[in-house]
Amino acid sequence: MNRVAGKVVLVTGAGSGIGRATAKLLADEGATVIVTDINRPGGLETVQQIGGKARFEEHDTAREADWKRIIDDILAREGALHGLVNNAGIAGPFPATFETETLEQWRRMLSINVEGVFLGCKYGVPALRQSGGGSIVNLSSLAAFLGTPDLSAYGASKGAVRQFTKTVAIDCARKGYKVRCNSVHPGVILTPMGEGILPNDKARERTRQRIPIGVFGAPEDIAYGILYLISDEARFVTGAELVIDGGMNAI
Repeated sequence: MNRVAGKVVLVTGAGSGIGRATAKLLADEGATVIVTDINRPGGLETVQQIGGKARFEEHDTAREADWKRIIDDILAREGALHGLVNNAGIAGPFPATFETETLEQWRRMLSINVEGVFLGCKYGVPALRQSGGGSIVNLSSLAAFLGTPDLSAYGASKGAVRQFTKTVAIDCARKGYKVRCNSVHPGVILTPMGEGILPNDKARERTRQRIPIGVFGAPEDIAYGILYLISDEARFVTGAELVIDGGMNAI
């Protein structure tokens, strides 16, 4: 119950799905959690489920001003930041091929899924350094390893997160910042976003049969991987890719 005791951790996109499960697990393991989301009702519900060790901030991760405000507020109120989970993201319309996606859709996808992670690292790293070091976890996807013809921009965005994570990890390590940075790559997880790309029972069953372990993942399956990377148990882990996908990437 104390794997991250005393740590202050910011979790973006924590109003539902993987973000909510992660925020709850981190709080259960002793962390003070700052829950952020553009979805205010969802974020407040997460905080209510956690109880006294969390608070909510409305946060558009694609807006630089929001990042400045929230990081400054954490340092002022909590006095430190020890962990950052860049979880907020969107999947967009499905199917969406590169021939049918509009430039507007492409840019919106990258603004949230890539620029949001960039801004999180840009403003999070100095705060973590000031706090004596810490850990960043960037949520990528199994899509970062595979072609995604039905989710063109989404796949591209998650591939960018995978690569950028390594850049941040090596840069921080070489400079002696004591800041680790790793990516997590979920497979097919039953969240509101995940269910959006499974439009009917037939599509769901077809997808399930592609998972070697035979079942869909749950948000908690990803949350436990994130907990490990945020904790000091992972002190020697940086620039790594943690794939949690029921075996799909091994095929």
